[in-house]
Amino acid sequence: MIVMGGIVGAGIFMNPSEVAHRVHTPALILGVWVLGGGLALAGAFIWAELATRLPGAGGQYLYLREAWHPAVAFLYGWVLLLVTQTGGMAAVAVTFAAYYRRLTGLAWNESAIAAAVLLGLTAINCFGARAGSNVQSALMLLKTAAIAALVACGLAFGGHAAPPAVAATADPHGFGLLKAAGAAMVPIAFAYGGWQTATFVAGEMRDARRDLSRGIIAGVTGVILLYLAVNFVCLRVLGPGGLDRTSTPASEVMRIGLGERGAEWIAVGIAISTLGFLSQGMLTGPRVYYAMARDGLFFERVGRLSPRAGAPVTAIVLQGVLATAIACSGKYGEILNFEVTVDFISFAMTAAALFVLRRRAPAAPGIYRAPGHPFTTAVFVLACAGIVASAIAASPANSAIALAILAAGVPVYWYWSHR
Repeated sequence: MIVMGGIVGAGIFMNPSEVAHRVHTPALILGVWVLGGGLALAGAFIWAELATRLPGAGGQYLYLREAWHPAVAFLYGWVLLLVTQTGGMAAVAVTFAAYYRRLTGLAWNESAIAAAVLLGLTAINCFGARAGSNVQSALMLLKTAAIAALVACGLAFGGHAAPPAVAATADPHGFGLLKAAGAAMVPIAFAYGGWQTATFVAGEMRDARRDLSRGIIAGVTGVILLYLAVNFVCLRVLGPGGLDRTSTPASEVMRIGLGERGAEWIAVGIAISTLGFLSQGMLTGPRVYYAMARDGLFFERVGRLSPRAGAPVTAIVLQGVLATAIACSGKYGEILNFEVTVDFISFAMTAAALFVLRRRAPAAPGIYRAPGHPFTTAVFVLACAGIVASAIAASPANSAIALAILAAGVPVYWYWSHR
């Protein structure tokens, strides 16, 4: 549930239309989602082996530190804290607040609702990984139910309730097609991202070597099936032209099938999905800051565990407070536009770490081995580089900001390492 909760967010309810803006035929739309799922599964195989080789707390941070250098691991934690985790959580909390206000009519402003949600989830996760995991599992079941309802509605009403089809824009050919597919992979990569966050809590699992590798592969496989089902019914009900024209495909499918009441139901599902994403982020991210502090690269108190809960309470509170401050400022929604840039740089570096770790030490008994290595691993690294290039080409200004934040971590690392 932690693996699937880290991947499935509000994006799958909106991103099908983002992909349809870039490629315009059913075969291409489903094809790039299949390609993205294959890439995510290749990453899951790599992370499963890394998790069994290095089953300690911190996950991706630990792999980068052991394979490359503590500076590389620190930079990963640096952008996780400032861009990909905390800022992304703030933006998702504001999204939840908007849906919550619409459904309940509550007079609070969105910043206050977002702050209440973030601080509430912070408090729950201070009781330890088990408490946070139980909440996450419950929310994941509710999210899956919302997706299942969307798929069932599309299958039941798609054949006869769809509006008249409108011809989709002609697709480019040759290099233009490759460029369009690369642009479509950016929202897909964001939608599939998150399987790696389950490795952050490896240090608190009873048998990380066994459970984590199985959980990553099973979780990613389940998400691929869910995502393909959602895109299939969106195409069946709306067609590629209708999917291209809307920015809320899930609501449109439910509205066609069940009227305004159906649109309200899926809005509840989207709100639950955003809440589940926030819960998962609160559970996993602080384990990276904890690992940084244990390495002497962050405030010493962040590296302490609560004697009662066994959780890094200071790290959890730090993340929650920063996310709340960002949500209340209302200035960080753009972070979602450029976090793919830094996220997939770290993905490429982490996958390449498998080459280093295999060369240093052959697999011992009980170590999961990524199938197809080194070929599948090399393809994954190259695909990550391609996604980064596509993100930069699509939004050079935002990507420049993300890369500047990444570079700003270099002098900070120099300070902490010398201190």
